[in-house]
Amino acid sequence: MIESGQRGVLFITGTGTGVGKTIVTAALAALARAAGQRVAVVKLAQTGVHDGPGSDIPDLETVTRLSGVTDTHELARFPDPLSPEAAARVSGLPPADLNASAEYIAGLERSRDLVLVEGAGGLLVRYNQAGATIADLSAALHAPALVVTSASLGTLNHTALTVEALAARKIVSAGVVIGSWPGRPGLTELANLADLEVVAGGPLAGMLTEGAGALGRPAFLAVATAGLIPSLGGTYGRR
Repeated sequence: MIESGQRGVLFITGTGTGVGKTIVTAALAALARAAGQRVAVVKLAQTGVHDGPGSDIPDLETVTRLSGVTDTHELARFPDPLSPEAAARVSGLPPADLNASAEYIAGLERSRDLVLVEGAGGLLVRYNQAGATIADLSAALHAPALVVTSASLGTLNHTALTVEALAARKIVSAGVVIGSWPGRPGLTELANLADLEVVAGGPLAGMLTEGAGALGRPAFLAVATAGLIPSLGGTYGRR
């Protein structure tokens, strides 16, 4: 049985690039859709996507492929695979406008049960020359943030810094999720699993198995259900 899970606006941030934010966002979207919620997914700034060879796949395409959610909104796009501020600067395009983004997200919230907002890179990545971050946007909208992290060496410091940055800004943490748990974890991953709970201040909000992004929708929904806690729509940690 899939519970209704999170409602309102939820930010998905991470300890860095490549930790699995898009896959976790897709998992949240899949669970909300399966529970009958009206769910929208927002990508604040997509970088590294352009016409021609070498382009990344837009994150929202991955979310739709895995979750079936088509109510998606990309608010800015830049061709170079850099931070949003740097990508805008080198391309000569206007940077992401987080004030306009706040209004847009608030508008979506009025007609959706859940609005998932995926950031780029980590929590304090700059979106414009003034230094605006997804943390600023989360605080402005009084919305919680879910932290996606890795299980590999170095994750404890990265996760601790991210959790502390949320607390310093009085942003409610929706928990810490391991974005990709290896099929054959080694000593490092197993040790980090216990230590991440200390850093997070309590049990993890979930973990998604390695390779989940290559699955079809039914199998991905099963992974999402098993991999996220009940307050996020799954069954992870349920006794």
